[in-house]
Amino acid sequence: MKAAALLFIISVHLVSGGSHSLHYFYTGVTRGINFPEFTDVGLVDGQQFLYYDSNIRQAIPKVDWIKNNEGPDYWTSETQISQGIEAVFKANLVTAMQRFNQSGGIHTFQQMYGCKWDDETGATDGYRQFGYDGADFISLDLKSTSYVAPVPQALITKQKWDGADAEYRKNYLTKECIDWLKKYVRYGKISLERKVPPQVSLLQTDSSSPVVCHATGFYPDKVMISWQKDGQDLHEDVDVGETLPNQDGTFQKRAELNTASDERKKNQFTCVVEHKSGDPIHMILTEEKIRTNSAGNNLLIIVAGLVVAALVLIAVVVVMVVKRRSGYKKANQSDAGSNSSGAAAQPLHA
Repeated sequence: MKAAALLFIISVHLVSGGSHSLHYFYTGVTRGINFPEFTDVGLVDGQQFLYYDSNIRQAIPKVDWIKNNEGPDYWTSETQISQGIEAVFKANLVTAMQRFNQSGGIHTFQQMYGCKWDDETGATDGYRQFGYDGADFISLDLKSTSYVAPVPQALITKQKWDGADAEYRKNYLTKECIDWLKKYVRYGKISLERKVPPQVSLLQTDSSSPVVCHATGFYPDKVMISWQKDGQDLHEDVDVGETLPNQDGTFQKRAELNTASDERKKNQFTCVVEHKSGDPIHMILTEEKIRTNSAGNNLLIIVAGLVVAALVLIAVVVVMVVKRRSGYKKANQSDAGSNSSGAAAQPLHA
């Protein structure tokens, strides 16, 4: 399975500045690979706090701040909700395959939704979107309170969901989701507001490959990585990657420098890493500082492993929780405040 199919478009929703975010991700995968058929992950400010999959069949806490503030009833409810969503999601994956005239193969159906809140300005935002095999399928436009179907296979769903459902989802994303986000930020204030500086390394597979400036282990996720040539910002021959999560709740990011070795010898190249944990880190590129496989260093292998782990986390994460209620019928307003997951998952309609 291609990583892109699992990544979907999550990177668009990473927050920065004084913003806080609550995201939920669901992923349904057809049988045939060594991966749970359904996963459900919740994150606050990029930190995973909830996990469920079709193998363990139980919602579990991933950080102490949620474990210490929510009791058994909360986790029993989350488990029941996730089990119900799992059933709906498996059916939706089959429906999507039928819409695309597919009878076999490895396919993914993903949902992600959530909200953002800026504790400095008070500004809020939300989103709800679905993907099939790594491409956009349908999404909710909060401004028009209607669904957008970029592919014809989603038009039936748009017709079914426009109207009362769109209003209900918008209400959750702009109100209830924000309330839960504020509560979770209070729960995890110390952990979520911590600042961990990045560890920076220069990596290269071999002498002819690009030099990678790799920053890892930092928190929060907002970081800037750039290259300079003789003290001037360099934009050409530079490829900056997306910010990815590590398994320990920190993040990593990389920026490739695609220049010939003789040019690197004639000029001074510097990687600059800026993070709110401290002053910018300037690492001047020299042959001695580059870590390569040929030098017998295993760091590249470790980095590759972290990237794979991050992709798995994101995939295991891909599905935003819209208030999942048993039965998957439209939840009453009186029920809406009892769970942070959002408005119930619903079938695509065959």
